[in-house]
Amino acid sequence: MTKVKKRWWLLAAIVLLVAFLVTPLPYYLEMPGSAEKISQYVTVNHKKDRTKGSYMLVYVSVLQATPASFVASYVMPFTDLVSKEDMLGTSSAKDYDKIQQYYMDDAINEAKYVALKKAHHKVSRRYIGMYVMSITKGSTFKNILHVGDVVTSVNGRHYDSSQAFVKYLASLKPKSQIKLTYLHDGQEKTAQGKTTKLANTKRYGIGITLADRTKVSSDTSVQADMEGIGGPSAGLMLTLELYQQITGKNLRQGQKVAGTGTMNADGSVGDIGGIDKKVVSASKAGAKIFFAPNNPVSELEKKYDPSAMSNYAEAKKTAKKIHTKMKIVPVRTFDDALKYLQTHQIK
Repeated sequence: MTKVKKRWWLLAAIVLLVAFLVTPLPYYLEMPGSAEKISQYVTVNHKKDRTKGSYMLVYVSVLQATPASFVASYVMPFTDLVSKEDMLGTSSAKDYDKIQQYYMDDAINEAKYVALKKAHHKVSRRYIGMYVMSITKGSTFKNILHVGDVVTSVNGRHYDSSQAFVKYLASLKPKSQIKLTYLHDGQEKTAQGKTTKLANTKRYGIGITLADRTKVSSDTSVQADMEGIGGPSAGLMLTLELYQQITGKNLRQGQKVAGTGTMNADGSVGDIGGIDKKVVSASKAGAKIFFAPNNPVSELEKKYDPSAMSNYAEAKKTAKKIHTKMKIVPVRTFDDALKYLQTHQIK
């Protein structure tokens, strides 16, 4: 082989190697991320939490796959390969980031409300409406509503939760006329449409995914700057951090306390995804305990996935697999987590 041919083969090999390492694929990798102090993001009455120990926000790291990482994912522990369609749905990457920020905004509001209420501080919660998170292709509101719009009423009726809105829609006949009132860039607008058959179901609806938008008011100044951090799963830990700052009680006893779960206005803790990865991250960060939602698996979930298990069961399974000394604590409400911290020594 001549020197010229060798150089061309070498160049081709380099190009192929670079492509193997950096070419983006329509897949994403979900893997254990980091665990950080929540106190660095929040203040109460303009003061930060300076006490020893920390409540920890635990991440799932999401990276777009390349051919190299795609292959590696099959041998990387606690790593899931997710298609672009399953990750983003019909949303663009930009809209997906918006959606995650709306979830975080809702998590912050609910955490403020529950923490202030449990601390017996004066607080009010006003339900504004429902964020539009996505619109299906078959929806008659496609290209009318946009991600981030806020639906305030349907057929002239205002509801106090997205669940009540969905329940009302379920009571309507197929192809019923619908008039939505909504906010777009702060301006009130209306849109006409009708209920349509939802894909892969026998139900009718309007083909819009929604999330609650609320406003919490109090004489106690509570600020949470979580810009760049998305999703609703930090709700429980945010509530614990705020409650400790508001009351001045050293509930974590100077230790690292991690956990996950959404926070609802009634104090209940909701399930989240990727809890196995969060257990791994929290253990590596040196957390002593990990709060995990312990809600029962519904019959419908069992029907579609016989192997489905509660967040707590999956967390326990992961903890055993990685041989961590971190204690997994089941919770269904904020009060469960609070009672545990008040009655157990963390060590």
